[in-house]
Amino acid sequence: MSAINKSKLDGGRVITITKMSQKEYLSKERFKELTAELEQLKTVKRKEVAKELEYAKSLGDLSENAEYQEAREAQATVEDRISVLENVLAHAEIVTAHHSNIVEVGSTVVVKKGTESATKTYTLVGSEESDMKTGKISFKAPLGHALMGKKKGESFTFSTPSGAAKYTVVSID
Repeated sequence: MSAINKSKLDGGRVITITKMSQKEYLSKERFKELTAELEQLKTVKRKEVAKELEYAKSLGDLSENAEYQEAREAQATVEDRISVLENVLAHAEIVTAHHSNIVEVGSTVVVKKGTESATKTYTLVGSEESDMKTGKISFKAPLGHALMGKKKGESFTFSTPSGAAKYTVVSID
């Protein structure tokens, strides 16, 4: 995904600079969801916000008009999300479940932490799709990054905020 930097210019205006960067890995389902969200934002939400903005302008004095300020903030939020979605979709690469002996984006991996007997299952996905509740971790996350390129039976260590963590790959689907 892209890195976003915000800078203040003279006069207090904030500009957003987006750096186009690497591929964004998405499943077909997530690609469809983001495409639908983008379409809804462009065709429905933009118009709703424009109506709110026009109404707020009609109330007069814009300098002390809370409705106008809220409408401007809503407009900025919608436009920022549209920009992010357009960037993600422009750089999207569709991935499917992989069935290989090396961990890569799309792989479902069973790992064991240290000497514990319990295992955990994770699916490596792009950052737009990560969701720990469902076991989907970004390949950019520390564990996801450490898993990339590993084989069944391979042990590895990576840094966490609470120190080094050692894991072993039990299986790859």
